Amino acid sequence: MHHPNFKDTIAASPYIFTIGVAGDSGSGKTTFTQGIRNIFGNDLVSTITLDDYHSLDREGRKAEGITALHPKANRIDQLEKDLIQLRRGVPIEKPVYNHATGTFDPPAIFRPQKILILEGLHTFSTLTLRKYLDFTLFVNPEHEVKYDWKIRRDVEKRGYSREAVMNEIREREPDYAQYVLPQIEYADAVIGIGYSEYGNELANSRNVYRITLSQKKLKQNLEDIDLSLDLYSMLSVSERNFSLKFERGCDHDDCQLSRLVIDGELSEHVVQRLEQSIEHQTKVHPISMFQNRTYVTAGDLAQLILCWRIIHSRIFLETIG
Repeated sequence: MHHPNFKDTIAASPYIFTIGVAGDSGSGKTTFTQGIRNIFGNDLVSTITLDDYHSLDREGRKAEGITALHPKANRIDQLEKDLIQLRRGVPIEKPVYNHATGTFDPPAIFRPQKILILEGLHTFSTLTLRKYLDFTLFVNPEHEVKYDWKIRRDVEKRGYSREAVMNEIREREPDYAQYVLPQIEYADAVIGIGYSEYGNELANSRNVYRITLSQKKLKQNLEDIDLSLDLYSMLSVSERNFSLKFERGCDHDDCQLSRLVIDGELSEHVVQRLEQSIEHQTKVHPISMFQNRTYVTAGDLAQLILCWRIIHSRIFLETIG
């Protein structure tokens, strides 16, 4: 199957393709859609952070005794209305939450691009939100990883004390389990993140983690798909540890899930073949997400595979449209 330059196709299409990313605060949601931003650029990709849809500011949540993870602390009904408008290509007046002050700034006009990414705690928590999202991703770091990240982010970038962050983590956990985690059931893909089997210290020194990419079976297939890893480069170039494992996962009685477990670091040559595959299918050149790097991490490879999966879903809409 031959396609024109896919950027041009998307730009000319009236369709707003929506991607929903859910997960806990500080779980790395932005990282795994960064490839889509890199490939298609800011003129075609826009992002909404759902923290803007908090209904209570920081002091308001304290006064009510609820966390930001509780649905009552969020304007989910307003998000639903705005998403419906955005899918139609209609600009909205979007609320703006200021993390530095814990209060709201004045609303701002938001115009959707042809690819719209929504990232937050409750991104596909309701039937209406799920109806208007084309692709859903849940990011699910293991507890130890998530806590380490949140402490690092909130202490270094947001100025909180370590003790305050730990207290917040403990307060938030029941709400996370009740209101955020159940969305995992509705995700087209789930990213699990754990410390590498080759050593926890690799996380801080080289951002190396063990990544589990769980995906629902593709509902549609396209011709001429090449999703190759360069085994020659793996065997002849790599001088660092890595592992790849594929598992079938069963959802109830039906095996509709597949799990790819990636750990360690791979030679950059290995992912070049994947980038070339995306170039071939989209005619978008050049795709070089990991330039000037000798090695890429398991997270990088998962990001690239997710890009391919999302683009695959968007191309399919053109073929049936």
